[in-house]
Amino acid sequence: MEFSSKLLEKAVHEMAQLPGIGKRTALRLVLHLLKQPQEQTAFLAQALTTMRDEVKFCSSCHNISDVEICEICANRSRNHQIICVVEDIRDVMAIENTQQFRGIYHVLGGKISPIDGVGPSQLNIRTLVEKVKLGNVEEIIFALSSTMEGDTTNFFIYKQIKDCQIITSTIARGIAVGDELEYADEVTLGRSILQRIPFENAFKNN
Repeated sequence: MEFSSKLLEKAVHEMAQLPGIGKRTALRLVLHLLKQPQEQTAFLAQALTTMRDEVKFCSSCHNISDVEICEICANRSRNHQIICVVEDIRDVMAIENTQQFRGIYHVLGGKISPIDGVGPSQLNIRTLVEKVKLGNVEEIIFALSSTMEGDTTNFFIYKQIKDCQIITSTIARGIAVGDELEYADEVTLGRSILQRIPFENAFKNN
């Protein structure tokens, strides 16, 4: 792709680093921004810079937040004895959109994947196990995507907490095997949360 401007080329190159954005799409986005009033582009740049500099991660669940404790963890009306374990913020948003879950979350920040060089120590597993061992947790719901990496991560955590006196469950397989949680429709995902099954049963069936 030939560019008449080095500035344009650099902007397109940086935009194309985003997931799912190829060079042609990046070019369309950059040209669109060029057509907008200068202050609108400045607002976008400032919003991104401010987010990158000031965004925090909840010290309790590791969800993205503006403050030390996120709104979900700080909400006293939610059941803090039920923890839904998810991969990242997108899964929290997907489950929240179903309006079927009133517990709290624990965001792992990924899945165990040796091929990608991601091991248990690189995820937020230790803090989850510590929560369980404090004795204030009644149920852990495994809500990771039904992929090999997701199942491996679920089982690794299960082994760490299986001797604790808590319920361990997993979302029902209304979510197709191999599907990412964030792409499930809200009705299916909501039913999977409500109709969750004991984790031991899910393991035996695999």
